[in-house]
Amino acid sequence: MNRFGKSFTGEADLSYGDGEFLIMKAGAYVICAETGKQIPLDELRYWSAELQEAYVDSVAAMTRWRTVQEKS
Repeated sequence: MNRFGKSFTGEADLSYGDGEFLIMKAGAYVICAETGKQIPLDELRYWSAELQEAYVDSVAAMTRWRTVQEKS
């Protein structure tokens, strides 16, 4: 994320799509919806376009998916 020499700080605001995300407000990280951990943008690999949430890893993503399915 530091490709152009700019250093971003704070939480970013993203719009999550299928296979990609759009940065709405620049920042250094997003918060995992399941664990509450900070995820640096260059390490972000898991998210839900439907729920507009980020996840720190596949385990957190699956746990969140199961929780949402149980509520449905």
